[in-house]
Amino acid sequence: MRQRNVVIVGAGLVGALWARLLAQQGHRVTVLERRSDLRRTAIPGGRSINLAVSDRGWRALRLARLDEQVRPFALPMEGRMIHEPSGSTRFQPYGKPGQAIYSFHRRRLNELLLTAVEEYPNARILFEHRCVDVELETPAVLVETPTGERQRLEAEVVFGVDGAYSAVRLRMQHLEGFNYCQEYLDYGYKELTIPPRSDGAWALFPRALHIWPRHSFMLIALPNPDGSFTCTLFFPLEGELSFAALRTEEDVRHFFRSEFPDTVPLMPKLTEEFFVNPTGSLLTIRCFPWSYDGKVLLLGDAAHAIVPFYGQGMNAGFEDCVVLLEFLRQYDPDWSTAFRAFERFRKPSADAIAQLALENFVEMRDGVLHPRFQLRKKLEQYLADRYPDRFVPLYTMVTFTHMPYAEALRRGRLQERILEILLERTESESDWQAPSFQQMMEKLVEELPPCDPALLAGAVPERILEHPFGTGSG
Repeated sequence: MRQRNVVIVGAGLVGALWARLLAQQGHRVTVLERRSDLRRTAIPGGRSINLAVSDRGWRALRLARLDEQVRPFALPMEGRMIHEPSGSTRFQPYGKPGQAIYSFHRRRLNELLLTAVEEYPNARILFEHRCVDVELETPAVLVETPTGERQRLEAEVVFGVDGAYSAVRLRMQHLEGFNYCQEYLDYGYKELTIPPRSDGAWALFPRALHIWPRHSFMLIALPNPDGSFTCTLFFPLEGELSFAALRTEEDVRHFFRSEFPDTVPLMPKLTEEFFVNPTGSLLTIRCFPWSYDGKVLLLGDAAHAIVPFYGQGMNAGFEDCVVLLEFLRQYDPDWSTAFRAFERFRKPSADAIAQLALENFVEMRDGVLHPRFQLRKKLEQYLADRYPDRFVPLYTMVTFTHMPYAEALRRGRLQERILEILLERTESESDWQAPSFQQMMEKLVEELPPCDPALLAGAVPERILEHPFGTGSG
């Protein structure tokens, strides 16, 4: 590629990864970050929902030549451990044996990525530099320095990778034709901790994502290498059972003893953390277009923030970087065309994973408790084993392949219809062997088109590369 002078606003996970990838290509990279350096500052915690790194995230880390550095700190989670209200537990595998998502602490990964950026002499990170405004036409970024001074930094390209409350996107919202939608859930989240046992071991089974589903709310726990679990309570903000209703330490203790009694002995700092840690918000952001005249482009949460219930927020942002790099290579030196092709191709998938994340919240907190849900999962896996080239579980398509999210959602809807029809005619697994059921199953699955191996591998379809403006904005 022709080397360019670029400014990246935001040194979070996606911003740091994108800086690393551009620096690898020889571009001159300046990263602006409003916060202090994570590696050198004690920053208050309480807002970290542990990351679940899946195949899409690993592909991006491999591209950045960082996967081997990350793996020692990543813990495999092979399925969900459901903690029933009765106190019993039930393990639900995510996929086939050997398939897992990986728990990783957000801050540790961010620190690793920042260090990886600084390995390149053509890249620099300016901490405590807040983006005040963006001149889209130039382009240039007006920043406020740690001393309060304001500086103007010109570049050939500005990337807005500054999160859900993006300052770059805020400037683009003044453009005619810029569409923007922001939707909050009436739920919030609170971070809590299960520390290691006295011998340093995990207090819960470490190779699972633990879920305490309670219909209208839930608690989850993800393992950390030090033997602890990062827990997150997803709870209504208002109402009889809500954050607003838990006003005293006794309120919190009574609530946890009633709903999550097995966790109370494991959380010695429950009430302290509950009132010290902030209550986070959950929102979805959709906007379009993501670019302006080949000079400015939004990536990650700045373009498509989603709720965390499919574990794909970071993975989707990382995949943005992988796909964008492919378009830049295809169209270089015409980055304007590359940006427009990228956003047209990527927008439908951003909308798809946003919808899937919202739907998965209902499944995680409520659906997993119902007996028919368990039968449905078994039937889904039965069809996947019998017709592997046609029927791929939705969770597998999203988590363990590189199929575009939009294609995964489309196929998932077709497969959902098949499951509904078959479940209407079955009460137990033994019914599946009946000749009439087998014939119906065969006929329904034959209506599914075979899976495109290239899509499963994450290739950018040739039709998109040839006709970059023919796919619509989603």
